[in-house]
Amino acid sequence: MHPTPTHQPVPEHTPVTAGELPTRRIALGVAYNGKPYLGWQTQPGGRTVQDTLEKALAAFTCEPTPTICAGRTDTGVHARAQVVHVNTSVDRRMESWVRGVNAHLPPEITVRWARQMPEDFHARFSAQSRTYVYLLRNERILSPHWHGRAGWDFHPLDLHAMQQAAGYLVGRHDFSSFRSSQCQAASPLRTVEHLDIVQDGAFFVFTLRANAFLHHMVRNILGCLLFVGKGRHEPDWIVQVLAQRDRKIAAPTFMADGLYFAQASYPAHFGLDSLDDFDVNRPLQALLFDM
Repeated sequence: MHPTPTHQPVPEHTPVTAGELPTRRIALGVAYNGKPYLGWQTQPGGRTVQDTLEKALAAFTCEPTPTICAGRTDTGVHARAQVVHVNTSVDRRMESWVRGVNAHLPPEITVRWARQMPEDFHARFSAQSRTYVYLLRNERILSPHWHGRAGWDFHPLDLHAMQQAAGYLVGRHDFSSFRSSQCQAASPLRTVEHLDIVQDGAFFVFTLRANAFLHHMVRNILGCLLFVGKGRHEPDWIVQVLAQRDRKIAAPTFMADGLYFAQASYPAHFGLDSLDDFDVNRPLQALLFDM
């Protein structure tokens, strides 16, 4: 959810000189349980998804293999279909990339698919939208089976009120009230294309799709929608929060546990749609099937 990477970018293309192997661009679909990790982005201590994946890639390719991802996730946030690209001189079958890298990964991280891409593909800059899903358990006591995998709130929630409030967030807006103070984005303007809330038993499922997200934007939106759902504010309070452009008047950031990076969407000519069967209209079923 950080729009500006600080990790050293992978060059778009490295010219080949005599005696050198050609560079290939490989895209990987990566799923992970984010609970044990300090988010996606590399850190000095190395306990991040990016550090762990790059260590596995280096073991497989026998060369340093920096990565670029579609959307950086925070501490404790999960992914069902993070898209990553690497540049490499290694020539392997795509299934060998999947099985070979997975052999060096811990069980919380899995490469699901690999695809050789054209030089103009970029996991971050080619993405047209990102989709996040938040799973919330609304029950008196949270089942231990969902600890770290779903958010939790025991208060009665008004689904219709939350859906009404969510409607005010769809479209292009200044989301300053929903960005972290540590957000590095140059602009707070974002376009939310889809924001849906459904209830399925004890689950409330929030699905958000936008061109990009600010730091903590999804979790801050969740906090505000839950304030509305619990009756602390009327649905049109969201309009005031947007207009004020002030993080201090919005609800606190909600817990990371139930947040999943669900999908990155790319232009059809890259051919990645066939590798991802996520259905935005059935988000709970898509996540449960992957678990």
